[in-house]
Amino acid sequence: MIIILLGPPGSGKGTQAAFIQKKLSIPHLSTGDILRKSIKDGTELGNTVEKIMANGELVSDKIILNVIKGRVMQDDCKSGFILDGYPRNVKQAESLNLILKEVNKEINKIILLDVNFDSLKTRIANRSKENTDEIRADDTSEVLIKRLKEYKNQTAPLEIYYSNNINFNKINGMDSISNVSHNIKKFLDIAN
Repeated sequence: MIIILLGPPGSGKGTQAAFIQKKLSIPHLSTGDILRKSIKDGTELGNTVEKIMANGELVSDKIILNVIKGRVMQDDCKSGFILDGYPRNVKQAESLNLILKEVNKEINKIILLDVNFDSLKTRIANRSKENTDEIRADDTSEVLIKRLKEYKNQTAPLEIYYSNNINFNKINGMDSISNVSHNIKKFLDIAN
């Protein structure tokens, strides 16, 4: 099963992707995690994107497309995967369709975690306090505001792009984590 998980920064995509991953035993592909690991490992890709991410700017479509293409071709993705943070704009959504067509796959479910933007700043601030061992350079208030603006301009239009797809569902991301997980489980038709 191929699942796209959409939502602004701080909406709980990582938490819900981990829940889905556990239930379906498919890899969780977070472009942000892939890029952060590249930075930590000091790879060529990591050196290229480190300054871009620290400033809250988006890595180019070309770089992200190559990262995704390489990752979905790996053996552990044969049974499906969860995409978190990709696509982030309509152009990327169209490119993703072409990549999947190349490998005879298609998107099975698209989930949008719908959240109140005003609440996200508090949520991110709390995440930074709770995870002092893993403070992210992109979890500061200034960077969050920039990321939310980028999201509204580039990623929010994906809701319209996918809204006519019968496999699209908007889920209230402001609900409790367990209720969000429950609603996702129902939408994905996962037993227990």
